[in-house]
Amino acid sequence: MVDLRYTALKKPLKILVVGPSWAGDMVMAQSLFITLKKAHPDCQIDVLAPAWSFPLLDRMPEVSNAIAMPLSHGQFGLLDRVSLGRSLRTNHYQQAIVLPNSWKSALIPYFANIPLRTGYIGECRWGLLNDARKLDKALLTMTVQRFVALVLPNSAPLPPEYPIPKLIINHDQQQVVIDKFKLTPTEKILALCPGAEYGAAKRWPASFYAEVAQHKLAQGWQVWLFGSDKDKDAAAQINSAVSGACLDFTGRTSLDEAVDLMSLVDVVVSNDSGLMHVAAALDKKTIALYGSSDPAFTPPLNAKAQVISLNLACSPCFKRECPLGHTRCLTDIKPQQVLDSIEMSS
Repeated sequence: MVDLRYTALKKPLKILVVGPSWAGDMVMAQSLFITLKKAHPDCQIDVLAPAWSFPLLDRMPEVSNAIAMPLSHGQFGLLDRVSLGRSLRTNHYQQAIVLPNSWKSALIPYFANIPLRTGYIGECRWGLLNDARKLDKALLTMTVQRFVALVLPNSAPLPPEYPIPKLIINHDQQQVVIDKFKLTPTEKILALCPGAEYGAAKRWPASFYAEVAQHKLAQGWQVWLFGSDKDKDAAAQINSAVSGACLDFTGRTSLDEAVDLMSLVDVVVSNDSGLMHVAAALDKKTIALYGSSDPAFTPPLNAKAQVISLNLACSPCFKRECPLGHTRCLTDIKPQQVLDSIEMSS
């Protein structure tokens, strides 16, 4: 049972979750929301989060309201945080759960006068949090475990079990996207996600993606390319290698549209990125490629997902650029290995 001080109240619990700033983490946060709803079916869960993440939160039926965080990632903005916190006092939240570990992320619940404020000690947040938990990284080895553990009593056995994220698709919205892009979805569609916001040490070479695309196109598959404006060069390199035969959606869609489009595909090949976690939460067969990051820490949360990681002695290093200058953790993953994984999953 979730350890709240207000379970005796007759009115439903109102909980504010301060959400993460990365798409993949926001997907994993759904496991926390599901856990809360299981323990308290009538609770209201509001999430304070960047506005760009609202298309994800809108697809999580556990979330009642999304509240826009007016500050960008890394921005301090003390007066803005104080003002927002005070404006939330009228919502009468009974608990706040703060997922980021930064000092500033705990300010808004504090100034909102939320009686129970839960989170990890992080950046010495004593006082800002009155339910400050010590994070045992050796015991809670996965991000999703760390999130879910925050809604359990301190005495609960760890690591906790966690439910799998599941984003909901509205078929009317899906059809709008099909019509907008004049699509004719076929039985076999491969999605390629060549980007990774964190840095080059998480990006499998575009030329390797192109080789995978060439093989699947020759077998009659459609190949769709996903990503943001920052991924347009990689997508263009892939598409150029196959004479423009891929459908390139990089930089052309909102996050909302990207989710609906991805719901139409059969298999997703992706770097460790937010889109990889979206694919897993859409119950897609996902081939996840890991370089500088750790698949044991932030794996795709779906039994259909297959992780490819070489587990070199130098990885995971968690660097944006390879400190050794070779990025062998990715370049030694060859296209045939990915093609074999697609065959096994399809």
